[in-house]
Amino acid sequence: MIFSREIRYYYLRFIRLRGEPDELALGMAFGVFAGMMPIMPFQIVFAVALAILFKGSKITAALGTWSSNPLNWYFLYSYSYKIGAFILGLNKKDAVFSSIMTAVRSGEQPLIIVKTIIGSSTTLVSAFVLGGLVMGIVSAPPVYFLFLYIFKNIKIWRESRKARRP
Repeated sequence: MIFSREIRYYYLRFIRLRGEPDELALGMAFGVFAGMMPIMPFQIVFAVALAILFKGSKITAALGTWSSNPLNWYFLYSYSYKIGAFILGLNKKDAVFSSIMTAVRSGEQPLIIVKTIIGSSTTLVSAFVLGGLVMGIVSAPPVYFLFLYIFKNIKIWRESRKARRP
């Protein structure tokens, strides 16, 4: 019962977000884009900076970064490296990459994982970042259009409720 109250609370907070649908959707797309980048503790800062720069919603940008969460960090890091390594023509089986994935799997602190990535070779860092960019570029446009549709419908629903009030 308490769980359903929390879900309802966050649902109400979501539909009460202020802003134009395109600003809100743009912020969400920037958040998902930043969420695909292998910069765990800095994703929100990066997403909000993009939202400020391109006039998107800062709140939805921060919300969108939760597309990468502790449940899927392993997959995001793994695929970002594999995609980047494929593009750069690197060996997909790397000892440092294996140690990074072991740290992610064991629940190591995100800052330690980022330090390990940065402390490795520039080609490994390049593979992670390039793969994250590709994943972000591929996932952000569909997220934008999906949330544009959702936020437009929420706006229409709000306006219809206002019109019905005496």
